[in-house]
Amino acid sequence: TGVGGILRDVFTMGARPIALLNSLRFGDLDGPGGDRVRYLLAGVVKGIGDYGNCVGVPTVGGEVGFDPAYEGNPLVNAMCIGLLKEDELIRGVAAGVGNPIMAVGAKTGRDGIHGATFASAELSEAAEAKRPMVQVGDPFTEKLLLEASLELIRSGHIVGIQDMGAAGLVSSSTEMAARGGTGVDIEISQVPVREPGMTPYEILLSETQERMLVVAHAGREQAVRKILGHWGLDAETIGTVTDTGMYVVRENGVPVAAIPGEPLVNDCPTYTREGREAAEVAGLREMDVSAIEPRPEEADPTWTLRMLLDSPNIASKQWVYEQYDSTVRTGTVVGPGSDAAVIRLRGTRRAIAATVDCNARYVYLNPRRGGQIAVAEAARNLACSGALPRAVTDNLNFGNPLKPEVYHQMSEALAGIAEACRTLNTPVTGGNVSLYNENPRGAIHPTPTIGMVGIVEELDHITTSAFKREGDVVILLGRSTDELGGSEYLRVVHGLTAGDAPRIDLVGELALQTALLEAIRSGLVASAHDCAEGGLAVALAESAFGNPEQLWGVNIDLPNSLPPRALLFGEAQGRVVLSCRPEGREAVLEVMDRHDVPAIVLGTVAEQDGWFRVCLAGATIAVPILELAAVYYDAIPRRMDGSPDDVRASLFSEVENS
Repeated sequence: TGVGGILRDVFTMGARPIALLNSLRFGDLDGPGGDRVRYLLAGVVKGIGDYGNCVGVPTVGGEVGFDPAYEGNPLVNAMCIGLLKEDELIRGVAAGVGNPIMAVGAKTGRDGIHGATFASAELSEAAEAKRPMVQVGDPFTEKLLLEASLELIRSGHIVGIQDMGAAGLVSSSTEMAARGGTGVDIEISQVPVREPGMTPYEILLSETQERMLVVAHAGREQAVRKILGHWGLDAETIGTVTDTGMYVVRENGVPVAAIPGEPLVNDCPTYTREGREAAEVAGLREMDVSAIEPRPEEADPTWTLRMLLDSPNIASKQWVYEQYDSTVRTGTVVGPGSDAAVIRLRGTRRAIAATVDCNARYVYLNPRRGGQIAVAEAARNLACSGALPRAVTDNLNFGNPLKPEVYHQMSEALAGIAEACRTLNTPVTGGNVSLYNENPRGAIHPTPTIGMVGIVEELDHITTSAFKREGDVVILLGRSTDELGGSEYLRVVHGLTAGDAPRIDLVGELALQTALLEAIRSGLVASAHDCAEGGLAVALAESAFGNPEQLWGVNIDLPNSLPPRALLFGEAQGRVVLSCRPEGREAVLEVMDRHDVPAIVLGTVAEQDGWFRVCLAGATIAVPILELAAVYYDAIPRRMDGSPDDVRASLFSEVENS
């Protein structure tokens, strides 16, 4: 139903959906509740896959995160990209006194009544007992509704159209009237229902899926019915637009509700509350994590790298995205697994790139800085793919905002997002807010997920994260720093979420992305990969085996400027691992120097199926790339079903034979 709702939000504006992405959060796969987490992960992924696959829109990317903070409160955020011409845009507005209001699509049932209010309440045993009937999505009806709605919009027969989403008919009808500065008069008995005996209250609040509210031009009702009938869908007149400003509901002509409509939408109270940081979080942030004694096993950094590649937060999400159809409509140029997805724009040499990003540990430890990093990383992923970042939609997931600690997280994170968006020139065009994500064990980590789109001006500029050929030069853009706070290394190796989030220089970030795009557009870059969770060692490994069909060794020599674990596994921001042809090396360095972006040559791409060698003073990683790839690609399937797929079976076979 999450996929269906976001699709309807897009195609009711006249846009053809061309791509889906998602951001998922679950509890710890390795924790005591692991069986429940596996059940939820499998069910959510199947639901997303089934719906997107049936409706014919590719799921091209996303992210999946695991942390005990999401036990009992998983997050499922969906993002849809649609394409339309500006002059074909239509809005959800009820305008034109006397125009008919029509219910379109599926018949109304009792499913989802109070779904919106349930989602805005803390979970408790008492609340669980009041859980509403879950909405049931029907992707085949959605596909019919999609095509019918686009035909209806192009026909010119309608004034406005809106999805009946949260709070159902009452929400969509009041919102449309408020936008039009009008009133509405609804005859509730005319709403098509699939269950007998439904009360006006139930019909108004039902959240049955695959329904639209349409305002047609007077006299065009039959034309609307003809279009909907062609697609096998209902279209019934249920009311009219009025000039009274009143929201009136009747049952068989008898008024059952009458209230001024505009205040319902536009006069909601605005709260300004006092926020304060939780003392526990302040203590964690101030912890000197550099003083933590290494475990004995860390004497061999290869052990640490294996641990990180086996972490579900870093490991390949192929188990997830292989259940999605990422190529339907044949527009996908880069699908799941790279820094960003890329979808070509038919009839042009341009493409759209898209990504979703948020490191919730950073936001938990330092909300403002974490918000900035979420935006910066999303933009960096687009730049690594050859796209200029253009716009943001955000999914704001927090606990109970009435609690000062949560209000502090919200206000600081939003301030950080705003600062980053202004600096990086990425306006926020919309989004959604999900609050009260708490259960008896506490609140989730604050998770303001950033969805971002960018434009690739020329298809030849599309860049992926995987190394391409032996002998290419590997260059690190950006500056490494002695920072381990909030890192996956601390969580996996030491079981800690502590220290301050990495520092972020937004002006430097913009310079990095500008320089990177110039190098890509000049044809100098073979691959580019954001250096994020797991740090530099993980970024190098991911580029080495980012394409499972071509695994590359590397020969890397790192400077001795930092402690080994900070240099290898710290998550300093504003860094990119880039590869280029040897003859392009000086040109890349010249571009970076001109933009004041630090750049250092690390080494070269080695032979296919070779060794992953990273050397620095006092620490060396030397391991067959096949062995690391097997760990990376097996981590989630091993936890989910224990049966290797063809890719992993092939990798294991090659490891055994090497």
